[in-house]
Amino acid sequence: MAELTVYVVSDSVGETAESVARAAISQFEMNSETVDVERIPFIHSPRRVDEALERIHDRDDCMVIYTLVVSEVRDYLDRRCAEEDIIAVDIMGPVMSSLQNLLGREPRQEPGIIHRMDDRYFRRVAAVEFAVRYDDGREPRGFLKADVVLVGVSRTSKTPVCMYLAHREYRAANYPFAPEVDPPRELFLARDRVIGLTIAAEQLREIRRERIRRLGLSRSSNYDDINRIHEELEFASGIFRQLNCPVIDVTNKAVEETATTVLEIIRRGEWPSG
Repeated sequence: MAELTVYVVSDSVGETAESVARAAISQFEMNSETVDVERIPFIHSPRRVDEALERIHDRDDCMVIYTLVVSEVRDYLDRRCAEEDIIAVDIMGPVMSSLQNLLGREPRQEPGIIHRMDDRYFRRVAAVEFAVRYDDGREPRGFLKADVVLVGVSRTSKTPVCMYLAHREYRAANYPFAPEVDPPRELFLARDRVIGLTIAAEQLREIRRERIRRLGLSRSSNYDDINRIHEELEFASGIFRQLNCPVIDVTNKAVEETATTVLEIIRRGEWPSG
């Protein structure tokens, strides 16, 4: 049972507040079962605030963080939490207040503006569709259309990093290395957009063992064999050298951290020539 529940209250989907909550939680030495994060989205009125607070039962072991842009709803939630002796943290309000003072104008107070279907929304959708279509080495010809191609052995976070990049409107493809299979020629034709991902062998073994356990697979394969893993990583290193591509060590890195490094390489144009 969780020691603490963080309720994310938002007038939209709650993605921003949940990201902040999880980033803060990650700074404490706790496993994923110690703290629950529960979203309560689309809170647009005082009535909906009351309904949200009815979902909170064990109030001694919880806190509320919220992103509400309408001041009336924000103030009401803050007051109700104070009455119920619930810790509440306002994420959006202080930032909006500071911007209001600096800009000298009133905020629009319209929930969900960031999620509206504008041109950027459709670019993100197209990028996500691209990442799905060219995931895991499917259709190598897609490498020539990509903004970036991530390569590395299995379980080096290629797919989740590609999806993260897609939400930043980048067309990302990926290809998994295996010693038994020669990389496709399209990968070398697209070498000016290839980035390699590598990882420490011991951590990769633990990741693969956890995957085997979660999927209920047999341990009879060499998927998590340390000698096999070293062989795969050495093979990948050889391909990295042939491609002369940048390489990111993802050992102990979160997906967001790896994706940020990828974006820095893209924006700076750090691919070697030749």
